[in-house]
Amino acid sequence: MTRLTLAGAALTVLMSASLAACTKPAANKAAADTGAIAAAVKADADQLVADFNAHDAVKSASHDGPGYVAMFHGTPNTVGPDADLAATKQLFADSPNTTFSVADETVDVAASGDMAVYRATYSYAYNDPKTKKPLNETGNFVAGYKKQPDGSWKMAWEILADTPAAPVAAKS
Repeated sequence: MTRLTLAGAALTVLMSASLAACTKPAANKAAADTGAIAAAVKADADQLVADFNAHDAVKSASHDGPGYVAMFHGTPNTVGPDADLAATKQLFADSPNTTFSVADETVDVAASGDMAVYRATYSYAYNDPKTKKPLNETGNFVAGYKKQPDGSWKMAWEILADTPAAPVAAKS
């Protein structure tokens, strides 16, 4: 009976090995060109800033992907490109001299090449919607990008978080 058990186990191992040998290996996917993706995302973010500073709400919202969500401090989330377009038009109406700039830009790309995260610091000049007085704000800008079916990169989400003003140095 021990020989029969041993023969059965050997037959099971051989059959498993035969089946594994017949299974086609997964196609080797070419490595993502993360440098090219980072450059494409940075170029899109830079164009978004240019479109925003040109006060072109339509072009500004064209950088949004489907399901886009904007999270800005002190306001409800903006969900979808249409809502972003409406909010941007209202912003330009309330603050016709608004400007936005970025610095210290970095793009991190997933090894799979299907997602990227853009981050930068920002400076934002605008008018208070109620008082119309000019305000300046600085902070951190983080945006998640996803590759679209047409190969382009669009924002899936973005977060603008202001940072407090630097403390005034004490006089000696």
